[in-house]
Amino acid sequence: MRDNRPILLAEDDKVDAMTVKRALKDLHVTNQLFVAENGEEALQFLKNAEMRRPGIILLDLNMPKMNGIELLEALKHDNELRRIPVVMLTTSKEEQDKLQSFNLGAAGYMVKPVDYKKFVEVVRTIDLYWTLSELPEEE
Repeated sequence: MRDNRPILLAEDDKVDAMTVKRALKDLHVTNQLFVAENGEEALQFLKNAEMRRPGIILLDLNMPKMNGIELLEALKHDNELRRIPVVMLTTSKEEQDKLQSFNLGAAGYMVKPVDYKKFVEVVRTIDLYWTLSELPEEE
């Protein structure tokens, strides 16, 4: 993926998190991957001054404590975090979820396919997006 910034995956489903890890490995993406199991944990990671800011956040919608929409809203209202691209990676095909995500500034909305080969293609698309995007310099 683009540069060597880490990737943050906010995902409470351990199987889905392992599938993302496996897809990244199969695509030869060498960026470090951090996994947060809910929105609160992801926000703590992002607020930790000792951790390097991720170049992209992959965000599930349905998580305990703080869901994906709540986290996206918090991110986009934070001057230090608002420019990190967030791609929603979810099972929800609900139009309302899509609308909310884009209204809050999501860079993309991808539905997780059940088939692994299709899942790899979704991750490949995210990788291509991140590789081609001109991200601002880290602050």
